[in-house]
Amino acid sequence: MDKDHLNSIAQTLVSKHKGILAADESTATIKKRFDSINLVSNLSNRRTYRELLFTTLNINKYISGIILFDETTRQNTIEGISFVNLLNGLNIIPGIKVDQGLQNLTGSDDEMITIGLDGLETRLIKYKNIGCEFVKWRAVFKIGPNLPTQNCIDTNVRLLAKYAILSQKINLVPIIEPEVLMEGDHSIEDCSITTNQVLTETYKQLNNYGVFLEGTILKPNMILPGNLNAKKSTPEEIALKTITVLKKTVPSAVPGIAFLSGGQTEKEATNNLNAINIQANITHLPWELSFSYGRGLQSATLKEWSGNSANKKSAQTIFLHRATLTSTARQGQYSFSLENSNI
Repeated sequence: MDKDHLNSIAQTLVSKHKGILAADESTATIKKRFDSINLVSNLSNRRTYRELLFTTLNINKYISGIILFDETTRQNTIEGISFVNLLNGLNIIPGIKVDQGLQNLTGSDDEMITIGLDGLETRLIKYKNIGCEFVKWRAVFKIGPNLPTQNCIDTNVRLLAKYAILSQKINLVPIIEPEVLMEGDHSIEDCSITTNQVLTETYKQLNNYGVFLEGTILKPNMILPGNLNAKKSTPEEIALKTITVLKKTVPSAVPGIAFLSGGQTEKEATNNLNAINIQANITHLPWELSFSYGRGLQSATLKEWSGNSANKKSAQTIFLHRATLTSTARQGQYSFSLENSNI
Protein backbone atom coordinates (compact mmCIF):
# COMPACT_ATOMS: atom_id res chain seq x y z
CA MET A 1 0.00 0.00 0.00
CA ASP A 2 1.48 3.34 -1.11
CA LYS A 3 -0.11 5.69 1.41
CA ASP A 4 1.36 8.83 -0.13
CA HIS A 5 -0.09 7.91 -3.53
CA LEU A 6 -3.50 7.08 -2.07
CA ASN A 7 -3.66 10.33 -0.14
CA SER A 8 -2.54 12.33 -3.18
CA ILE A 9 -5.27 10.85 -5.39
CA ALA A 10 -7.91 11.35 -2.70
CA GLN A 11 -6.87 14.96 -2.20
CA THR A 12 -6.95 15.60 -5.95
CA LEU A 13 -10.45 14.14 -6.27
CA VAL A 14 -11.74 16.71 -3.79
CA SER A 15 -9.73 19.64 -5.16
CA LYS A 16 -11.15 23.11 -4.56
CA HIS A 17 -13.96 23.99 -6.99
CA LYS A 18 -14.09 20.45 -8.39
CA GLY A 19 -16.11 17.28 -7.98
CA ILE A 20 -16.71 13.83 -9.44
CA LEU A 21 -18.99 12.87 -12.31
CA ALA A 22 -20.72 9.54 -11.73
CA ALA A 23 -21.06 8.04 -15.21
CA ASP A 24 -21.13 4.48 -13.91
CA GLU A 25 -24.75 3.62 -14.62
CA SER A 26 -25.17 -0.11 -15.04
CA THR A 27 -26.64 -1.47 -18.27
CA ALA A 28 -30.03 -1.75 -16.57
CA THR A 29 -29.90 1.76 -15.12
CA ILE A 30 -28.81 3.50 -18.30
CA LYS A 31 -31.58 1.66 -20.14
CA LYS A 32 -34.05 3.43 -17.83
CA ARG A 33 -32.39 6.76 -18.61
CA PHE A 34 -32.52 6.08 -22.34
CA ASP A 35 -36.13 4.89 -22.11
CA SER A 36 -36.99 8.37 -20.83
CA ILE A 37 -35.81 9.86 -24.15
CA ASN A 38 -37.15 6.97 -26.27
CA LEU A 39 -33.67 5.80 -27.24
CA VAL A 40 -32.53 2.20 -27.61
CA SER A 41 -29.85 1.32 -25.07
CA ASN A 42 -27.26 -0.42 -27.21
CA LEU A 43 -23.46 -0.45 -27.12
CA SER A 44 -23.17 2.27 -29.76
CA ASN A 45 -25.61 4.72 -28.14
CA ARG A 46 -24.07 4.26 -24.71
CA ARG A 47 -20.60 4.89 -26.12
CA THR A 48 -21.76 7.97 -28.03
CA TYR A 49 -23.46 9.47 -24.99
CA ARG A 50 -20.49 8.98 -22.72
CA GLU A 51 -18.17 10.45 -25.34
CA LEU A 52 -20.43 13.51 -25.43
CA LEU A 53 -19.90 13.96 -21.69
CA PHE A 54 -16.17 13.24 -21.61
CA THR A 55 -15.26 15.45 -24.58
CA THR A 56 -17.14 18.54 -23.39
CA LEU A 57 -14.66 21.40 -23.69
CA ASN A 58 -13.29 22.77 -20.38
CA ILE A 59 -15.09 20.17 -18.26
CA ASN A 60 -11.76 19.51 -16.49
CA LYS A 61 -12.10 22.91 -14.82
CA TYR A 62 -14.94 21.52 -12.72
CA ILE A 63 -14.60 17.72 -12.81
CA SER A 64 -11.69 16.08 -10.99
CA GLY A 65 -12.62 12.45 -11.65
CA ILE A 66 -15.15 10.33 -13.49
CA ILE A 67 -16.55 7.01 -12.28
CA LEU A 68 -16.87 4.62 -15.22
CA PHE A 69 -18.84 1.45 -15.80
CA ASP A 70 -16.87 -1.68 -16.77
CA GLU A 71 -18.08 -1.51 -20.38
CA THR A 72 -16.83 2.07 -20.74
CA THR A 73 -13.28 1.19 -19.73
CA ARG A 74 -12.99 -0.86 -22.93
CA GLN A 75 -14.48 1.76 -25.25
CA ASN A 76 -12.84 4.42 -27.39
CA THR A 77 -13.68 7.83 -28.79
CA ILE A 78 -14.72 8.02 -32.42
CA GLU A 79 -11.03 8.81 -33.16
CA GLY A 80 -9.95 5.57 -31.46
CA ILE A 81 -8.60 6.99 -28.19
CA SER A 82 -9.53 4.90 -25.16
CA PHE A 83 -11.78 6.74 -22.72
CA VAL A 84 -9.33 6.05 -19.89
CA ASN A 85 -6.46 7.60 -21.84
CA LEU A 86 -8.67 10.52 -22.91
CA LEU A 87 -9.48 11.35 -19.29
CA ASN A 88 -5.89 10.99 -18.15
CA GLY A 89 -4.88 13.38 -20.91
CA LEU A 90 -7.36 15.93 -19.55
CA ASN A 91 -6.05 15.50 -15.99
CA ILE A 92 -9.40 13.97 -15.03
CA ILE A 93 -8.81 10.90 -12.86
CA PRO A 94 -10.55 7.77 -14.19
CA GLY A 95 -12.30 5.57 -11.66
CA ILE A 96 -14.53 2.50 -11.87
CA LYS A 97 -17.55 1.06 -10.10
CA VAL A 98 -16.50 -2.38 -8.86
CA ASP A 99 -19.56 -3.64 -7.02
CA GLN A 100 -21.85 -5.88 -9.06
CA GLY A 101 -25.21 -4.62 -7.89
CA LEU A 102 -27.68 -5.64 -5.23
CA GLN A 103 -29.44 -8.79 -4.13
CA ASN A 104 -31.87 -9.55 -1.34
CA LEU A 105 -30.39 -9.95 2.11
CA THR A 106 -30.83 -13.57 3.17
CA GLY A 107 -34.23 -14.00 4.80
CA SER A 108 -35.49 -10.53 3.81
CA ASP A 109 -37.72 -9.21 1.03
CA ASP A 110 -37.15 -5.60 2.12
CA GLU A 111 -33.40 -5.21 2.43
CA MET A 112 -30.50 -5.56 0.02
CA ILE A 113 -26.80 -6.38 0.20
CA THR A 114 -24.16 -5.48 -2.34
CA ILE A 115 -22.44 -8.26 -4.26
CA GLY A 116 -19.10 -8.34 -6.05
CA LEU A 117 -16.52 -9.44 -3.52
CA ASP A 118 -15.85 -12.73 -5.35
CA GLY A 119 -12.98 -12.19 -7.77
CA LEU A 120 -12.68 -8.54 -6.73
CA GLU A 121 -8.90 -8.51 -6.31
CA THR A 122 -8.39 -9.81 -9.86
CA ARG A 123 -10.69 -7.13 -11.24
CA LEU A 124 -8.98 -4.43 -9.20
CA ILE A 125 -5.59 -5.38 -10.63
CA LYS A 126 -7.03 -5.26 -14.15
CA TYR A 127 -8.51 -1.80 -13.63
CA LYS A 128 -5.31 -0.49 -12.06
CA ASN A 129 -3.31 -1.78 -15.02
CA ILE A 130 -5.50 0.04 -17.56
CA GLY A 131 -5.09 3.35 -15.72
CA CYS A 132 -7.87 3.69 -13.15
CA GLU A 133 -6.87 5.32 -9.85
CA PHE A 134 -10.01 5.02 -7.74
CA VAL A 135 -12.96 2.69 -7.28
CA LYS A 136 -16.50 2.81 -5.91
CA TRP A 137 -18.74 0.41 -3.99
CA ARG A 138 -22.34 1.30 -3.07
CA ALA A 139 -24.37 -0.11 -0.19
CA VAL A 140 -28.02 0.84 0.34
CA PHE A 141 -30.15 1.15 3.45
CA LYS A 142 -33.92 1.53 3.45
CA ILE A 143 -35.83 3.43 6.12
CA GLY A 144 -39.15 1.89 7.13
CA PRO A 145 -40.90 0.12 10.00
CA ASN A 146 -38.05 -1.62 11.87
CA LEU A 147 -35.70 -0.84 8.97
CA PRO A 148 -32.83 -0.88 8.49
CA THR A 149 -32.11 -3.94 10.61
CA GLN A 150 -28.84 -4.26 12.46
CA ASN A 151 -28.11 -7.34 10.33
CA CYS A 152 -28.41 -5.29 7.14
CA ILE A 153 -26.15 -2.56 8.48
CA ASP A 154 -23.54 -4.99 9.84
CA THR A 155 -23.43 -7.09 6.66
CA ASN A 156 -23.14 -4.14 4.30
CA VAL A 157 -20.53 -2.17 6.24
CA ARG A 158 -18.32 -5.27 6.58
CA LEU A 159 -18.47 -5.66 2.80
CA LEU A 160 -17.58 -1.99 2.39
CA ALA A 161 -14.58 -2.42 4.69
CA LYS A 162 -13.36 -5.57 2.90
CA TYR A 163 -13.69 -3.82 -0.47
CA ALA A 164 -11.83 -0.76 0.84
CA ILE A 165 -8.81 -2.60 2.22
CA LEU A 166 -8.53 -4.81 -0.89
CA SER A 167 -8.61 -1.69 -3.07
CA GLN A 168 -5.93 0.08 -1.08
CA LYS A 169 -3.63 -2.93 -1.31
CA ILE A 170 -3.79 -2.47 -5.11
CA ASN A 171 -3.18 1.28 -4.60
CA LEU A 172 -6.69 2.28 -5.67
CA VAL A 173 -8.55 4.91 -3.64
CA PRO A 174 -11.88 3.49 -2.45
CA ILE A 175 -14.98 5.66 -2.51
CA ILE A 176 -17.14 4.50 0.38
CA GLU A 177 -20.83 4.89 -0.51
CA PRO A 178 -23.26 3.89 2.26
CA GLU A 179 -26.50 5.37 0.86
CA VAL A 180 -29.55 5.81 3.05
CA LEU A 181 -32.26 5.79 0.40
CA MET A 182 -34.59 8.74 -0.10
CA GLU A 183 -37.55 6.53 -1.08
CA GLY A 184 -40.31 6.52 1.53
CA ASP A 185 -42.39 8.79 3.72
CA HIS A 186 -39.88 9.06 6.55
CA SER A 187 -39.05 12.39 8.18
CA ILE A 188 -35.77 14.27 7.98
CA GLU A 189 -35.23 13.27 11.63
CA ASP A 190 -35.57 9.58 10.65
CA CYS A 191 -32.94 10.08 7.95
CA SER A 192 -30.64 11.81 10.43
CA ILE A 193 -30.90 8.99 12.98
CA THR A 194 -30.38 6.23 10.40
CA THR A 195 -27.49 7.96 8.62
CA ASN A 196 -25.79 8.57 11.96
CA GLN A 197 -26.14 4.86 12.78
CA VAL A 198 -24.91 3.71 9.36
CA LEU A 199 -21.88 6.02 9.28
CA THR A 200 -20.91 5.17 12.86
CA GLU A 201 -20.87 1.46 12.01
CA THR A 202 -19.11 2.10 8.69
CA TYR A 203 -16.15 3.83 10.29
CA LYS A 204 -16.01 1.28 13.09
CA GLN A 205 -15.54 -1.48 10.49
CA LEU A 206 -13.11 0.54 8.35
CA ASN A 207 -10.94 0.94 11.43
CA ASN A 208 -11.31 -2.74 12.33
CA TYR A 209 -10.00 -3.72 8.89
CA GLY A 210 -7.12 -1.25 9.01
CA VAL A 211 -8.31 0.94 6.16
CA PHE A 212 -6.09 4.01 5.61
CA LEU A 213 -8.71 6.75 6.00
CA GLU A 214 -6.47 9.45 4.50
CA GLY A 215 -6.69 7.47 1.24
CA THR A 216 -10.49 7.26 1.05
CA ILE A 217 -13.44 9.42 0.00
CA LEU A 218 -16.88 9.22 1.60
CA LYS A 219 -19.90 9.40 -0.73
CA PRO A 220 -22.94 9.78 1.52
CA ASN A 221 -26.51 10.90 1.13
CA MET A 222 -27.52 14.31 2.39
CA ILE A 223 -29.94 14.35 5.33
CA LEU A 224 -33.29 14.64 3.56
CA PRO A 225 -36.93 13.76 4.25
CA GLY A 226 -38.34 10.85 2.27
CA ASN A 227 -39.61 11.66 -1.19
CA LEU A 228 -43.16 10.74 -0.10
CA ASN A 229 -43.10 12.90 3.03
CA ALA A 230 -45.44 15.86 2.68
CA LYS A 231 -43.24 18.06 4.86
CA LYS A 232 -40.47 19.60 2.80
CA SER A 233 -37.26 20.85 4.35
CA THR A 234 -35.37 24.02 3.48
CA PRO A 235 -31.81 23.81 2.16
CA GLU A 236 -30.67 25.47 5.38
CA GLU A 237 -32.30 22.75 7.51
CA ILE A 238 -30.85 20.03 5.27
CA ALA A 239 -27.40 21.62 5.54
CA LEU A 240 -27.50 21.94 9.32
CA LYS A 241 -28.69 18.38 9.90
CA THR A 242 -26.23 16.96 7.36
CA ILE A 243 -23.24 18.69 8.91
CA THR A 244 -24.37 17.75 12.41
CA VAL A 245 -24.36 14.05 11.47
CA LEU A 246 -21.02 14.28 9.68
CA LYS A 247 -19.36 15.98 12.65
CA LYS A 248 -20.52 13.14 14.91
CA THR A 249 -19.46 10.28 12.66
CA VAL A 250 -16.73 11.08 10.10
CA PRO A 251 -13.10 11.12 11.29
CA SER A 252 -11.09 14.22 10.47
CA ALA A 253 -8.52 12.02 8.69
CA VAL A 254 -10.90 11.60 5.73
CA PRO A 255 -9.81 14.09 3.02
CA GLY A 256 -13.22 14.77 1.57
CA ILE A 257 -16.91 14.05 1.37
CA ALA A 258 -18.50 13.87 -2.09
CA PHE A 259 -22.27 13.90 -1.77
CA LEU A 260 -24.50 11.84 -4.03
CA SER A 261 -27.49 13.49 -5.70
CA GLY A 262 -29.85 10.49 -5.78
CA GLY A 263 -33.54 11.35 -5.70
CA GLN A 264 -33.00 15.10 -6.13
CA THR A 265 -33.51 17.27 -9.19
CA GLU A 266 -30.46 19.02 -10.58
CA LYS A 267 -31.48 22.32 -9.01
CA GLU A 268 -32.25 20.73 -5.64
CA ALA A 269 -28.91 18.91 -5.58
CA THR A 270 -27.10 22.15 -6.45
CA ASN A 271 -29.02 24.30 -3.98
CA ASN A 272 -28.58 21.84 -1.11
CA LEU A 273 -24.85 21.44 -1.81
CA ASN A 274 -24.57 25.22 -1.76
CA ALA A 275 -26.31 25.48 1.61
CA ILE A 276 -24.05 22.78 3.04
CA ASN A 277 -20.94 24.64 1.93
CA ILE A 278 -22.22 27.97 3.26
CA GLN A 279 -22.69 26.29 6.63
CA ALA A 280 -19.29 24.59 6.34
CA ASN A 281 -17.59 27.92 5.69
CA ILE A 282 -19.00 29.16 8.98
CA THR A 283 -18.05 26.12 11.05
CA HIS A 284 -14.62 25.36 9.49
CA LEU A 285 -14.92 21.60 8.99
CA PRO A 286 -11.87 19.32 8.51
CA TRP A 287 -12.97 17.86 5.15
CA GLU A 288 -13.58 19.20 1.67
CA LEU A 289 -17.32 19.03 0.90
CA SER A 290 -17.67 18.14 -2.76
CA PHE A 291 -20.03 16.24 -5.06
CA SER A 292 -20.21 12.95 -6.91
CA TYR A 293 -23.30 13.47 -9.02
CA GLY A 294 -24.86 11.31 -11.72
CA ARG A 295 -28.36 12.54 -12.47
CA GLY A 296 -27.53 15.78 -10.66
CA LEU A 297 -25.19 16.63 -13.55
CA GLN A 298 -26.74 14.74 -16.45
CA SER A 299 -30.54 15.02 -16.51
CA ALA A 300 -30.93 18.12 -18.66
CA THR A 301 -27.99 17.11 -20.85
CA LEU A 302 -29.53 13.72 -21.64
CA LYS A 303 -32.89 15.29 -22.45
CA GLU A 304 -31.31 17.86 -24.75
CA TRP A 305 -29.24 15.25 -26.61
CA SER A 306 -32.05 12.66 -26.97
CA GLY A 307 -29.83 10.51 -29.16
CA ASN A 308 -29.65 13.11 -31.94
CA SER A 309 -26.13 13.92 -33.14
CA ALA A 310 -27.30 17.38 -34.21
CA ASN A 311 -27.91 18.17 -30.54
CA LYS A 312 -24.42 17.24 -29.35
CA LYS A 313 -23.05 20.78 -29.04
CA SER A 314 -26.13 22.18 -27.30
CA ALA A 315 -26.16 19.21 -24.92
CA GLN A 316 -22.49 19.78 -24.10
CA THR A 317 -23.21 23.47 -23.43
CA ILE A 318 -25.89 22.44 -20.95
CA PHE A 319 -23.57 19.89 -19.32
CA LEU A 320 -20.76 22.43 -18.92
CA HIS A 321 -23.20 24.97 -17.47
CA ARG A 322 -24.51 22.43 -14.94
CA ALA A 323 -20.96 21.49 -13.94
CA THR A 324 -20.12 25.19 -13.54
CA LEU A 325 -23.15 25.77 -11.31
CA THR A 326 -22.36 22.70 -9.21
CA SER A 327 -18.79 23.92 -8.78
CA THR A 328 -20.17 27.28 -7.68
CA ALA A 329 -22.36 25.50 -5.12
CA ARG A 330 -19.35 23.52 -3.94
CA GLN A 331 -17.89 26.92 -2.97
CA GLY A 332 -21.12 28.16 -1.33
CA GLN A 333 -21.59 30.82 -4.03
CA TYR A 334 -24.62 29.51 -5.96
CA SER A 335 -27.96 31.25 -6.40
CA PHE A 336 -30.99 30.46 -8.57
CA SER A 337 -30.29 33.61 -10.58
CA LEU A 338 -27.20 31.88 -12.03
CA GLU A 339 -29.35 29.18 -13.68
CA ASN A 340 -30.02 31.39 -16.69
CA SER A 341 -26.67 33.16 -16.70
CA ASN A 342 -23.54 32.61 -18.78
CA ILE A 343 -21.10 32.17 -15.92
